[in-house]
Amino acid sequence: MASSTAEQKIHYTLRIAIAMCFIGHGAFGIITKEIWTHYFAVFGIGREMAYKLMPPVGVVDILLGITMLVRPIRAIAGWLVFWGLVTAALRPLSGEPFAELIERGGNFGAPMAFVLLTGGKSWWKRILPDEGSHLRQVTLCLKIAGFLLLLGHGWLNLIGKKTLIDQYAGLGFTSPHTVALWIGIFEVLAASSLLIRPLRGLLFFLILWKMGTELFYPHYPLFEWVERGGSYGVLLSLWFITKKTSTRQDYISFAT
Repeated sequence: MASSTAEQKIHYTLRIAIAMCFIGHGAFGIITKEIWTHYFAVFGIGREMAYKLMPPVGVVDILLGITMLVRPIRAIAGWLVFWGLVTAALRPLSGEPFAELIERGGNFGAPMAFVLLTGGKSWWKRILPDEGSHLRQVTLCLKIAGFLLLLGHGWLNLIGKKTLIDQYAGLGFTSPHTVALWIGIFEVLAASSLLIRPLRGLLFFLILWKMGTELFYPHYPLFEWVERGGSYGVLLSLWFITKKTSTRQDYISFAT
């Protein structure tokens, strides 16, 4: 029963995380976020056409996110793995740092974890909460995704990404570059810890850390926070798994 409960929590967490990520991403398409023109330009699409294509792309993202929330299907989760990778890759392809890609590890990591959790099930049948049992593969996926998203954000701090520096300055820090340096070091070390041995206490702190720090975007903070749902979901799902593992180990130690 305990196993089933843990897997159900992960199932629901990933569904909500995926929905948040793509609903938030789709919202930027509807409001025609200017920087998206750079990503359309990778395919040779001009600004005028890009602005026309953004709302339909955004609507599709939102519909897929809602579908995962109300009627999860492995085929849609599989598509969102690919789509999340593509949209993340467009950032370095358009001239942004490579760290921008890996910082979005939650965007493709959350749907990938859902696909692995429901391995062996039909690609087109609705997946129920009690139809997931592949925690070994899911754990590895979540550890890699958590590593990437923290490493990427830490990397962006270390290279002094302008929007991050502006955030710290806006929060009243007199030396925002120094703040960025220390945050970058912390996040890179935390990323390494997750990959080697995720600790429950650190995971709990990182969940709060990500959910808190993502609130400080200067433009469209609500949409930015919602779009990072994949990051929160990856870390929270990994916390559920470590909680289950810790409980089992404690029981074994007590029994012996």
